[in-house]
Amino acid sequence: MTDVPNWRTAEAPSLEQMEVLADEVFTRLPERFRRLCTGIIIRVEDFPTEEVLDEMEAETPFDLLGLFQGVGLAQDEAVAQTGRLPNMIFLYRRPILDYWAEHEEALGAVVAHVLVHEIGHHFGLSDADMERIEDAADL
Repeated sequence: MTDVPNWRTAEAPSLEQMEVLADEVFTRLPERFRRLCTGIIIRVEDFPTEEVLDEMEAETPFDLLGLFQGVGLAQDEAVAQTGRLPNMIFLYRRPILDYWAEHEEALGAVVAHVLVHEIGHHFGLSDADMERIEDAADL
């Protein structure tokens, strides 16, 4: 018989476990890329808020896997620093798990893709740039 996880006790990763996974994925991204991310806060939540769903014109709470909120580097110089909230990346646990269940990718690879994509918004990176960063990550 092959090694099969005990499905009777298997559970979806909790918010805390997803935060640990996101931190681990972040530490595996290229160092020069991580250095540029100073001050970005990464948070894991089950779903986006209703306000975010309305703003993003999402049809369901499962439409968004992640979100960058803040001021991108390209706009940073033009924005006054006083009273500005920190840049944040939200990873949405339930939509990520739903996507993972429907695709043949490791959960860490899905989290890496979402994380790099959302950080890419901060830097204004192209899809090709983001793909190179994902490829360079040791996942």
